[in-house]
Amino acid sequence: MKNINNILVVLIILLMGMLSCDNDEIFEMEQYKNVFALISETDNIYSKFYDLREPESVGYLSASCGGTNPTKKDINISLVEDPLLIEAYNKTNFDVEYNKYAHALSKSRYDIDSYHLRIPAGEIKSSLPIRIRPEGLSPDSTYFIPLRIDLHDSYEANPEKSYVLFEIRIKNFYAKANGTTYNLVGKEQERSIFGTKIMHPLGGNKVRIMAGTEAYLADIEVHKKYALVLEISEEGKVHIIPYGDIQVNQIDDDPEYPNIFKVNYDGYRYYKTFLLRYDFTIGDNTYRMSEELRLQFDPENEDEQ
Repeated sequence: MKNINNILVVLIILLMGMLSCDNDEIFEMEQYKNVFALISETDNIYSKFYDLREPESVGYLSASCGGTNPTKKDINISLVEDPLLIEAYNKTNFDVEYNKYAHALSKSRYDIDSYHLRIPAGEIKSSLPIRIRPEGLSPDSTYFIPLRIDLHDSYEANPEKSYVLFEIRIKNFYAKANGTTYNLVGKEQERSIFGTKIMHPLGGNKVRIMAGTEAYLADIEVHKKYALVLEISEEGKVHIIPYGDIQVNQIDDDPEYPNIFKVNYDGYRYYKTFLLRYDFTIGDNTYRMSEELRLQFDPENEDEQ
């Protein structure tokens, strides 16, 4: 009986050793496996800002390959545009809030010369250029080029990173599409006001702000009622016009607020500065506004993102 127990113990030890070897082999295979993916961020979105001052700019969609060992073969990847990706994104994130839906970027606004990516053997990354023409895009809308992997000839694609919603966002020197917040100091009638003002780009030299102390809301109907457009000349002169239905009268004889844009340097920091003087009317009420809008910035990092 004792001998039988000893034999059983030996068999169990041998079996455990075999299982351990199998697990080690599987672990090593997983550890060394080469898998490639399209580079993106949250919700498979890759976002980049395009300057409205440039008629055309180039962005890059990239694929990368991971794994402990270098690849021994080229990875050839074919991409296709898939509008269903935008439909799925909208449904998941906004359901029936149709006014928030993202849009496919019009074909007239971009060029993709080739839908093929190649990651050469031994390398980990490759990029595909996309030429974007941003003029005319709205800061209030989301624009995607929806791309997914169609075919590949070697290794494995990460199924969770097999597609990208390539997002086009706009900017100019004064503001970005997600809204740039300026500090506000000035007067409404004769009352001192302090606060902030959100600015959005509309063109290479145009931005939108809310009139006076009207609160910003991400609502196009609110913009039509209360928003102003600032058009900045090369010399820094600012021309103030209505965005929609608001009545506005630009006043150009105030030496303290001469309706100009300038860059200030105080010896330590740089500031983008608007000095504005205008009257605007809503209903039966007319408001007299004197505003300084100021934004600290770093000239060396202006072109980031």
